[in-house]
Amino acid sequence: MKLSSRVAKIKPSETLAISAKVNALRAQGRDIIDFAAGEPDFDTPVHIKRAAIKAIEAGFTKYTPVSGTNELKDAVAEKLRRDNDLEYKRSQIVVSCGAKHTLYNLAQVLFDHGDEVIIPAPYWVSYPDIVALAGGHSVIVDTQEKDGFKMKPEQLKSAITKHTKAVIINSPSNPAGAAYTPEELKAIAAVLLDKDILIISDDIYEKIYYAEFPFTNIAACEPKLKDRIIVVNGISKTYAMTGWRIGYAAGPEEIAAAMNKIQSQNTSNPTSIAQKAAVEALCGDQKIVDKMVSEFRKRKDYIVHALEQIPRVKCFSPEGAFYVFPNVSEIYGRSYKDRKIISSTELIDYLLDEANVAAVPGVAFGSDDHIRLSYATSMKNIEEGIKRIKDAVSKLEG
Repeated sequence: MKLSSRVAKIKPSETLAISAKVNALRAQGRDIIDFAAGEPDFDTPVHIKRAAIKAIEAGFTKYTPVSGTNELKDAVAEKLRRDNDLEYKRSQIVVSCGAKHTLYNLAQVLFDHGDEVIIPAPYWVSYPDIVALAGGHSVIVDTQEKDGFKMKPEQLKSAITKHTKAVIINSPSNPAGAAYTPEELKAIAAVLLDKDILIISDDIYEKIYYAEFPFTNIAACEPKLKDRIIVVNGISKTYAMTGWRIGYAAGPEEIAAAMNKIQSQNTSNPTSIAQKAAVEALCGDQKIVDKMVSEFRKRKDYIVHALEQIPRVKCFSPEGAFYVFPNVSEIYGRSYKDRKIISSTELIDYLLDEANVAAVPGVAFGSDDHIRLSYATSMKNIEEGIKRIKDAVSKLEG
């Protein structure tokens, strides 16, 4: 059977593939410490679950408008007004089945064959493939660890060509946890002011934040660019609601209408019950978010320090999200028995086989010098997992 050419252009999500492998190994009885999964280990807050139960009991189980209920759009608009000082109308907001679905729909609406999309690396694994599925071409800008894994204005300027259609800004970022300061975003905005280029601001980790400077996005930093910015966010990470699948975009009406059109032909509306839960998440008590972030901060501080104690490993301290992205390149070239480690993929395979620890190779994020570990797991698992990694690395010789 011959499949479509678009299938050959992409690869499966590395993070989801590793999570599936972990589940299979656990089913075989293997004791795996999983640092691969990119989802909070906390349960969805009780008041949010109750809102969903109430929706079921009230019979709110039918189709809704394709781009989300007015109630949820109003909740999103209020959130953006309250937290980001941004004003949007219902007609500028589209609710989808998770932020990934939002980004997919956005790419389908915006990109054609030959369009270039600037993506700073390290990047979330799905950005390039989402762009490719729409016929676009990813222009990767390699950031430096010494610069905090953030794209500098001169790098952006050098990457722009006559084919550039958009740039993606993810802050705080997956996988490095890097966050742009307001001043850094203003400097990037200055490069784009006189360019006909769209900006996708992926704010999914907005609330999981540790930096001393305040969170902001580029739309709030430079209002003159607002009519060319699409803000993407969701409830998955902030409220431990990964399985509920609610994401949203806010931007120009023309783009929102086109996303609604695309969504009408792929999924129709997001789940009605999850939309009711999302309203409660956005409008209800936010104290639980602070408690989760406080715990993430403790884990972050521990895992960064612990990784730094492993010889030949260096670790950038994240400013947001729940990942660390340690530099392990000094390990490369070393061997255990007849096994030589020369890449992030081989190191990940070695750790899984020899230490029963799962992580994600940095090459999947555009940097083979690193690996990604999620600390969205218990402190007990983090302590045991880092011990296993340290023991496995100590066995390597050469």
